[in-house]
Amino acid sequence: MIYARLIIIFLLGGLYQVSCSSGASKKSASSLESRDSVKSEAQQLLTGADKTADYLPLLQGKKVGLMANQTSIVGDTSTHLVDFLLAQKVDVKFVFAPEHGFRGQVERGEKVDNEVDSKTGIPLPTLYGGNDKQDEIVQSIDVMVFDLQDVGARFYTYITSLHRVMELCAKHNKPLIVLDRPNPCGDQVDGPVRSDDRFKANISYHKIAMVHGLTIGELAQMINGERWLEEGRKCELHIIPVEHYTHSTRYVLPVVPSPSLPNDVSIRLYSSLCLFEATDFSIGRGTDFPFQVVGYPDRVFGDFTFTPSEKSGMAKHVEGKGQVNYGLDLRGIDPDQQQFTLRYLLDFYQKMPDKKRFFTRPDFFDKLAGTDQLRQQIIAGKSEAEIRESWKEELTAYKTMRKKYLLYPDFE
Repeated sequence: MIYARLIIIFLLGGLYQVSCSSGASKKSASSLESRDSVKSEAQQLLTGADKTADYLPLLQGKKVGLMANQTSIVGDTSTHLVDFLLAQKVDVKFVFAPEHGFRGQVERGEKVDNEVDSKTGIPLPTLYGGNDKQDEIVQSIDVMVFDLQDVGARFYTYITSLHRVMELCAKHNKPLIVLDRPNPCGDQVDGPVRSDDRFKANISYHKIAMVHGLTIGELAQMINGERWLEEGRKCELHIIPVEHYTHSTRYVLPVVPSPSLPNDVSIRLYSSLCLFEATDFSIGRGTDFPFQVVGYPDRVFGDFTFTPSEKSGMAKHVEGKGQVNYGLDLRGIDPDQQQFTLRYLLDFYQKMPDKKRFFTRPDFFDKLAGTDQLRQQIIAGKSEAEIRESWKEELTAYKTMRKKYLLYPDFE
């Protein structure tokens, strides 16, 4: 439980006030401003990992386990959290590796092996895809630390990793310290809510909106508060919050979160384009601009062309590989103005000459969407406005629930 507090910090000669509460956050003047007008705030952010004085005392003299990857950095020098903790003589016993691996070089769905970090010699067991020894691994430590950079979409599996770590900590009575980080898409809540357990999967693990509008710390509070852990358990949480963050704050990630999200444009487009993953359309994997284009080997889809190939660190299965794809170039969009939309998906479906060939992996699409209703609505020719109206009631209920767990002033 994080109690309400008021922190006064002098930074760059200015006085800033930040209020952090574990309940519903009150609106502030900054939360009512546009993302463009608050860009300067991002330069003054302190992530949870940056606030070393808040969590080091909780680790000294303890056997520590981590869930971390290449996004787990401390300070402007980009020191990896593991290296920092070792330099502080913290007894790090292991680091759980999520999807994409400890160094972030494994692509979507590929096997993440149990390895040893070549730099530190620390074991790197994985939780991605399960681990038969996960219980004894967690039993061997005194405290667990979670530090992964999420991107704000329900199908991004780092939040599934969070849930699994919370399950293990709750089961074995181990405290969990969450080093919170900003959500680069935290200025929106949108899309269908996954309510039916038929569609529960690694890519749709929680009953939240497709664009969930939470930080990792806020989601951890929701998992506890809604009793989503097995047998209604609660995990002992210690959240180290971000300083100078609101859900309106413009935040550009300092480290690439996964191989196919190389920049801010791709991250802001991710929630809108990921549904194409259940089709044979290319969203740029195998190019230098993944999640910034859409195309298919048919001239009917547009004048812009690109040819995907195999690239190091990207998926072995590349849609449209070796073929000229025709479609849409989105690299020039303003990421600040990009919100979740169905227009790209609906446009390409409408242009598809043989619409029966569009949803090549319908079960996978339904898991990404968290429902089979969206696919059925697209096939029925519904407009985006009509589709949005159908999920309005559940989305409104989710927004109300979300308010209970916010740590930062909201965007609305």
